[in-house]
Amino acid sequence: MQSPFCVDGANACPLEDVGGPPGYIDFLEAIHDSAHEEHQNMLDWCGGQFDPTDFNPSDTNAFLSDIKF
Repeated sequence: MQSPFCVDGANACPLEDVGGPPGYIDFLEAIHDSAHEEHQNMLDWCGGQFDPTDFNPSDTNAFLSDIKF
């Protein structure tokens, strides 16, 4: 059996339940602006930190290894 394999990529995927593309934009604005009224709530919701530029092919491949075809 084979599994898909990621060789490259960029950026973290949006968090689940963030509200689609418009919600993701709002989320990013809130976490990057400490004066934003939802700043602390959004940081708490996502676990304290979120780097939208984070991408690790090894982590992705660990997830993909469960997919067989």
